[in-house]
Amino acid sequence: MSTHSAKTARRSTKTARRTTKKAAKSVRATAKKASKSARRSVATIAKSVARAPSAVKPSKMIRTISPPMQPIAAHEIPVRAHKYHVGETVYYTSPTFGRAAATGSYTVVKLLPSEGDDYQYRIKSNGEAFERVAKESQLDRA
Repeated sequence: MSTHSAKTARRSTKTARRTTKKAAKSVRATAKKASKSARRSVATIAKSVARAPSAVKPSKMIRTISPPMQPIAAHEIPVRAHKYHVGETVYYTSPTFGRAAATGSYTVVKLLPSEGDDYQYRIKSNGEAFERVAKESQLDRA
């Protein structure tokens, strides 16, 4: 068999495969359309049953303007202050979970902002070279 006739044979095989794929794809598309139209007809029947004259129409929602609110003045907002001050000696109780820290007397070094509803403090012990961050609930007056 010559090279030319072999190429022609491969091309015709390739074309036949493409044609078969396209035919299968069109059959699937037709089946999909048919099932979609069947679903639509069922939905149409259900809607017509729901719209029967005996059915009561729901009333429309009426939107109203909400009453004006008075702005809250800055002096009316309750601001809670830190319980301990810088330089004050406090007793630190380490949390029960995680790493156990040295429980004992510490000095408040810095006041930190609150995390949730608990203020935080940076505290330092005389026996340690580093500072810790503690929540107000973990501290007591020494």
